[in-house]
Amino acid sequence: MVKEYSPFTPGVPVPLEFFVGRSQEISQFINGIKRSIALGRAERFFIVGERGIGKSSICRFAQWVAEKEHQILGLHVFNGGVDSLEEMVRRIFERLLRESLDKPWYAKVKNFLGNHIRQLDIFGLSVEFSASEKDLSRAVNDFVPSLRNLLKQLEGEKKGILIILDDINGLASSRQFAHWFKSTVDEIATSSDPLPVTFVLVGLPERRNQLIGAQPSLNRVFELIEIRRFNEDETRDFFQKTFSKVNVEINNEALGLLRRFSGGYPVFMHELGDAVFKADSDNRIDRKDALAGVLRAAEVIGAKYIEPQITTAIRSEKYQGILKKIAQDPFEHRFVRKDAVSRLTSSEARVFDHFLRRMEKLGAIRKDIERGLGSYEFTNEIYYLFFWLQTSVQSQK
Repeated sequence: MVKEYSPFTPGVPVPLEFFVGRSQEISQFINGIKRSIALGRAERFFIVGERGIGKSSICRFAQWVAEKEHQILGLHVFNGGVDSLEEMVRRIFERLLRESLDKPWYAKVKNFLGNHIRQLDIFGLSVEFSASEKDLSRAVNDFVPSLRNLLKQLEGEKKGILIILDDINGLASSRQFAHWFKSTVDEIATSSDPLPVTFVLVGLPERRNQLIGAQPSLNRVFELIEIRRFNEDETRDFFQKTFSKVNVEINNEALGLLRRFSGGYPVFMHELGDAVFKADSDNRIDRKDALAGVLRAAEVIGAKYIEPQITTAIRSEKYQGILKKIAQDPFEHRFVRKDAVSRLTSSEARVFDHFLRRMEKLGAIRKDIERGLGSYEFTNEIYYLFFWLQTSVQSQK
């Protein structure tokens, strides 16, 4: 039986029609936007979470709600490779241009951007924001007045602006960006002229720490939205609802396996769900289908999300034995050396310290200073969950 399409979307933000859960985080997000409109002030959020936890998907869904229910102009800007304010501002205005291209207010945006619009085809269906370095530098300095001017142009169409700065790896390490953002927030806060704008920065926890390290005052500027793994009930609900959207049934045993093997981690949930969907042939997923999908997904996850140096390192039979005894619980990515050694064979124990040094060098494991001497943790929960999945798959085989 050939299926039309999978409802799971590994590696990309979830389509709006398949978004489930995260109601508390979405409410926090939307309440901030409503405050911004009501009080005419800038709201500031930092959305943090590990890779693959669903940060961009939450932003996309919240933007859709804000646009639909609160007359917000939403700009979700991806900043991969960006390390300068000029390029960041260029991308913001280019996103504004492209988001407005087929909207009733396009003429107003075109008037706002002036002669910085470059048409890329004869039908005007593809355009870009084109400005000189001098103009971009001026746009950085005049960013707040520009936002006020934009809202004035869109009066009657939009009540506020939402600017999501996603994938801020390069910007987070920039002192220039940190100080510019703090100055921008202060300029809006000290002005008597209202400006309903909501800024949302999106990144890994270490990026937030980098930004605060560059400008410590930012620690009190942001309202934090921390995206965590789904709990057991949310994970089961996700799989049930997603499969039901394409009229596929899944029994309780299969649901339990997917919940256990995904660890509540969205990136794994989508990979596992997609693999199981493809393994099923009768629109009724049982234990056999679930296990077949898990086996397939384990290989895909290793190839897509784990650095080759790490997957090469764990091919050693002794290293695999060590990992099997460390990775025994899908929800615990920390361990104590003494406890781990007590579970090893004599040959595994002899290479254990070498294993730790190798994993530290590769960036997969680090010392857990807060928990004391001999304590370690996996640097990324994805690494740990992958190792746990690998050992569990071997057991199933």
